[in-house]
Amino acid sequence: SLLVPFRRNFCIQAIGSLLLALPALGQRAQPVRFEVAFPSSLHAGPITGRMFVYVSTSGETEPRLGAQTSAMFAVNVEAQRAGAAAVIDQSTLGFPPTSLKDVPAGDYYVQALLNIYTEFPRADGHVIWAHMDQWEGQNLTRSPGNLFSAVRKVHLDPGQGYRVKLELSKKIPPIEVPADTPWVKRIKFQSPLLSRFWGRPIYIGATVLLPKGYDEHPGVLYPSVYIQGHFS
Repeated sequence: SLLVPFRRNFCIQAIGSLLLALPALGQRAQPVRFEVAFPSSLHAGPITGRMFVYVSTSGETEPRLGAQTSAMFAVNVEAQRAGAAAVIDQSTLGFPPTSLKDVPAGDYYVQALLNIYTEFPRADGHVIWAHMDQWEGQNLTRSPGNLFSAVRKVHLDPGQGYRVKLELSKKIPPIEVPADTPWVKRIKFQSPLLSRFWGRPIYIGATVLLPKGYDEHPGVLYPSVYIQGHFS
């Protein structure tokens, strides 16, 4: 006689717990993703490189240029063609937040950038893809030829999920090299040794600061100082 009420109470409690859990089971995590593409009018051929999406709380500057206020997420793309979308979602690693799911709900300024890679068939037998410096100092946010999108203001809520489409519509122009002056000269020449190793033409550049009166006194010898910098 004591066993029947016990079983009845146990069943009632179990059913109640299941009913309470049903709403939670029905709340699946909503997908969060950015889809980034480029038109053939901007770049006709396929691109191998790294696609970045910048998420910023500030609209004072472009997100790709405002490192202090931006979070970034990136994926490698291989032979991406015009019209095809590169996807950055909650599985994509980012910094400072490691996932888009960790970006709090709110209004943000977003921008995409594609850092284009070049194939290097090296002399040691390895073939690698890396970014070819375009005399910008390996700064992908200003490297000539890289593609980027316009800035958009969007509302992001990982709880509700979102799907944001961005189009790369602009190309970074070539670096403007300052004109030479009577005392400042710039030179650029191809290195046979480096070109042979990397399998592509590799150039070395230098800026020469001359003493006043250098041209007027061609027979005078001057003491020289050589400084080897890195991506200046």
